[in-house]
Amino acid sequence: MTGTAAGAEVAQPQHEVLVVGAGFSGIGTAVGLLRSGVEDFLMLEEQDGAGGSWHTNRYPGIAVDISAFSYSFSFAPHASWSRAFPPGPELKAYAEACIDRYRLRSKMRFNSRVVQASYHEQTHLWEVELAGGDTLTARYLVCATGWLTKPKTPKLPGLDDYTGRVVHTARWDAGLDLTGKRVAVIGTGASSVQLVPEVAPRVKRLDVYQRTATWVFPKPDVPIPAAVRRTFAAVPWTQRAVRLATDTATEVGFVIAMIQYRRFPFLVRAGEAIARLYLRQQVCGDRELMAALAPRYRLGCKRPSFAKGYWRTFTRDNVRLHTDSLERITATGITTADGTEHPCDVLVLATGYHVLDNLPPFPVHGQGGRDLREFWREERFQTYEGTSVKGYPNLWFIVGPYSFTGGSWFGMIDYQVTHLTRVISEARRRGATQAVVRAEKHDASFRRALRRQPNTVFAHPSCQGTNSYYFDSLGDAPAVRPSSTYEAAWRARHFDLDDYHYDRVAAAPAPAPRSGGARHATE
Repeated sequence: MTGTAAGAEVAQPQHEVLVVGAGFSGIGTAVGLLRSGVEDFLMLEEQDGAGGSWHTNRYPGIAVDISAFSYSFSFAPHASWSRAFPPGPELKAYAEACIDRYRLRSKMRFNSRVVQASYHEQTHLWEVELAGGDTLTARYLVCATGWLTKPKTPKLPGLDDYTGRVVHTARWDAGLDLTGKRVAVIGTGASSVQLVPEVAPRVKRLDVYQRTATWVFPKPDVPIPAAVRRTFAAVPWTQRAVRLATDTATEVGFVIAMIQYRRFPFLVRAGEAIARLYLRQQVCGDRELMAALAPRYRLGCKRPSFAKGYWRTFTRDNVRLHTDSLERITATGITTADGTEHPCDVLVLATGYHVLDNLPPFPVHGQGGRDLREFWREERFQTYEGTSVKGYPNLWFIVGPYSFTGGSWFGMIDYQVTHLTRVISEARRRGATQAVVRAEKHDASFRRALRRQPNTVFAHPSCQGTNSYYFDSLGDAPAVRPSSTYEAAWRARHFDLDDYHYDRVAAAPAPAPRSGGARHATE
């Protein structure tokens, strides 16, 4: 390692770590830092509150779409879920409870949107610029922004001419009353699957515009009896046992089926058979409706959903499914390809989020000033173990290319945080100020991900044209890590710490912060 001059001091940042994002990824990172002995960190959140997508998403019917026993931190089990698949407000409350339990509020700064991050090679510091002009410096930077941060608004011809109300599910207006209205919903993904059955009974007419059908499974959303909740609180191992069961079911039923498709194609076919049977039951055998709602691609090409009554909603007299392409938006409704105009009072965009095209979520400049967005688009999305990138020292992503296995979101947070805290702890032990993954180790990790791609369901020809956010423009599927969650967790605990190069900066002045850069209080 490079040493400092005798008697010289290394430039000190305002914070040892900056964590961008105060959703569950950011909360998990913060707890991991505390557990590893790092207390000097600040969490930056662009919204006015914590919780991430559970703070911003408030559309009717919002709920977690995997079992809450898997959708929670292993170190902070919650014994008071009202249902197996609790509604959004309970997830928001759980986030707030974790913040209070680990005393994180004093380390949060809200209404603080990061617009750029640049690495200073002379000082081994990240300089993070916020909207409004403030600048913060940190030794380490963690991007914990998640995927569901930037709503996708489709380019619909005539949308600006529409005179009715337009709302995106990701930015729902709590004061919007749909009772007796003619409502059009564009999109049939995860949010639509929850929204449609919730609003259908109270609207005058509901038109749902489908581009690509969605695989849907029955949702065993049963209430959790008070006696069970009391047992979970009094005997914690019982709740851990339930979590083990739900985690295992997710791994076998979806993750293994998806990433080991060539070895176990029968798992995918079995899942498809269950979903088709459920569809037949839901639409009472209506063959025309079944044909319209049945996906024409392999299960796993797109994210499937769990729902209660979604498909049955289309048997209602006031609900209509449209599979013709949408021609344009008019002043009073929607015109489809057959020339028919369908009037509506409210237009709901259930069109999801920018995912891969929002990585990184703000400009990031590493060694040599290279922009990470340009690097990923010129040389393909790639990471070391789904979290760090060659040429970008002291930087980790909780949700980056090849990070999420498709299983438990919290399992991913856990193994990503394990990875980064091991490296930070090792850098501290060595007295280093910089840790950057070695290029050869980074490239080997990327090659391993690419070698596994042909074994996954993503290589199946039916995945083409599904408009799945799993894929990038080159046909790679970097939104999913081709491994089980258990393998990813094992690798996070056992990767060789010498896969990183550690260095100590020569004494140099820290970049001068701009006005307001030293504020710590929440806003």
